[in-house]
Amino acid sequence: MSIADNLKQYKSEVESDGVKLIAVSKTQPIESILEAYNAGQRIFGENHVQEMVEKEAQLPKDIEWHLIGHLQTNKVKYIAPFVKLIHGVDSLKLLQEIDKQAKKNKRVIDCLLQVYIADEDTKFGLGFDEVIELLRDEAFAELKNIRVVGLMGIATNTKNEKQITVEFNELKVFFDGIKVSFFRKEDSFKEISTGMSADYKIAIEEGSTMVRIGSSIFGKRVIKHFKNDISAN
Repeated sequence: MSIADNLKQYKSEVESDGVKLIAVSKTQPIESILEAYNAGQRIFGENHVQEMVEKEAQLPKDIEWHLIGHLQTNKVKYIAPFVKLIHGVDSLKLLQEIDKQAKKNKRVIDCLLQVYIADEDTKFGLGFDEVIELLRDEAFAELKNIRVVGLMGIATNTKNEKQITVEFNELKVFFDGIKVSFFRKEDSFKEISTGMSADYKIAIEEGSTMVRIGSSIFGKRVIKHFKNDISAN
């Protein structure tokens, strides 16, 4: 099946439930992204800043770019002019940098707090208690150019569907509590970003509002190594 055919299948399935489909286009060539774009897709997710910056410059300006990988503070400035949503925010320090760069660009940048829900070692993600601590911090209240619109989580890489269901459910319950405690009056706090190709159906059942699907749409990824990466600057 073509990219357009794959996309049509997922869009009809996912969007019929009111869930946003993020086409994960990391390592995919411009031509493949354009095929998806011409088939009606407008939201694309990238893991690496350098790659997203290069693609944004070459592709239509009505694309919503989501940064779904881990973001280092020293790279925020490169995506601040255009990024629509940053999924993996895992520290107050990173939020402060996003706020700083958003202000320079006269923007308010939407962010998701990444919550650690997996039963495995991982470098990234806030614990439930750390999310509460961050939201209570006076420094957080001072940030005017970022908007926290929800939470993001990645389930354990396992075939145990029961475990995945429990992890997604725990995040939804936590989201509901955070909504009541900190964002009761803010309609913008409504997003739960969970679910990828292997577990997106479970994620939707457990309250996800956006799912990230890549290879199932585009096919096998082509690995590209970027030279002169801006991370070295």
